Amino acid sequence: MAGREEGAVKRLCSLALTGAIGWAVGAMAPTADVLAQNAGTRGSVALQPDITGSVTPQNRAPRSGAAPRAIAQTQAPVVAQPAPPWSGEDGASGHPLMTAVAIRAAAANFPQCVANYWPDAAKRGVTRANFERFTAGLTPDLRIMDLMDSQPEFTKSIWDYLDILVKGERIARGREIIASYSKIFDAVERAYGVDRYVITAIWGVESNYSTLGGDRSVVRSTATLACIGRRQAYFKDEFLTALEILNRGDLRPEQMIGSWAGAFGPTQFMPTAFKRFAVDGDGDGRRDVVDNVTDLIASTANNLKKDGWQAGQSWGYEVEVPDNFNFMNAARRRSMTLAQWEQTGVRRVGGKPFPRASDEAYLLAPAGAQGPAFLMLRNFRVIMKYNPAEAYAMAIGHLADRLRGGGPFVQAWPRHERVLTRAERLELQQLLARRGFYRGEPDGQFGGMTREALRGFQASIGSPADGFATAEMLDRLRRN
Repeated sequence: MAGREEGAVKRLCSLALTGAIGWAVGAMAPTADVLAQNAGTRGSVALQPDITGSVTPQNRAPRSGAAPRAIAQTQAPVVAQPAPPWSGEDGASGHPLMTAVAIRAAAANFPQCVANYWPDAAKRGVTRANFERFTAGLTPDLRIMDLMDSQPEFTKSIWDYLDILVKGERIARGREIIASYSKIFDAVERAYGVDRYVITAIWGVESNYSTLGGDRSVVRSTATLACIGRRQAYFKDEFLTALEILNRGDLRPEQMIGSWAGAFGPTQFMPTAFKRFAVDGDGDGRRDVVDNVTDLIASTANNLKKDGWQAGQSWGYEVEVPDNFNFMNAARRRSMTLAQWEQTGVRRVGGKPFPRASDEAYLLAPAGAQGPAFLMLRNFRVIMKYNPAEAYAMAIGHLADRLRGGGPFVQAWPRHERVLTRAERLELQQLLARRGFYRGEPDGQFGGMTREALRGFQASIGSPADGFATAEMLDRLRRN
């Protein structure tokens, strides 16, 4: 769901739901504070009643994230492991509200904090009876404090990330989804102009087609975060919106099970994103993005449409760049028409022409001069509003292409390159900062600012300014 808070927002739940691989792709990963989206207005659209579908029989499920019947797999029983308790330690962020003392004090005041939200809930139309019902017996989930302030050791390269998310099994199951719900997709495409392949790709990446999901109560998680820790103002809105959803009757409490950050459903809606984008696709009076396939598909399409999706257009193209290409031009702010890119010597792989030479795009080289390059169109930016990580958006776009029959990327990734450890990434940022190239606060997590700084250093020493952080480039920084 489109993330906008603090300039880079989406859902932290994706950390837990993209195949449990760790949300880490070197310079491609979002920072730890990439959180969900703002609240908005509710939407509603009635699709043809004869094409409704449910994720599970009778449109009901024993748990959130149950697999659709059409693709359900026989699996060995999983023995649930008890969740680890809160560590009792200060948070790694160093924020005063994340000290162990502050967390314990806020936890002791948790019942009163929740009760104090009643006037705000009433202003949103939540009845007193429902407020009491949905908050009765709530206790804080303090383990969330550790998860909120975790500093994971990112070890996935962009190519490993794509290998995991865009593989044969996921492609095959996605095609089954598309075939099973073809009439629903037909209607949604007519209504929203968003193709079935990208919707299915989001479904596949976010929850592996409903087979993976969170295990926490959305109400409990958002209440915890609204009363404890450093993001209380933000999560107050998520908590109150979760109560609104339940009060309206769109979902039942047992359906609102998700990540520790509060995202739920097969395509992972935060409560405020649900409020803004969820639609009643089958006209039954409820917006059920958990167990009702029509609502799920229509709501995800509505999200993309409202974020600016351009119907009938791709997300991007794999391209080849000339040997003398200036990688300083490979930046998101450097947007040109495809015809202009061709004038610089950039060509679509395989000699294929671009369908519309007037489309504007920027060039992304996620593995620098050693790997494939891509011209990214407006729809790629739209996917990044869903989740502001380039690796995520590439996985969605590439999986969508594979679902529609496209092949793997043509150019090879530099699989010989070692992924830098977090300590090495932090050191690289610090060294760039000492030399005046990096102006942010070093945190060991790479983004556009780090890539831009590294380009500046590379240009200063006569290396290809591709912004790709390698062990060799770190050694060069150490020596210079």
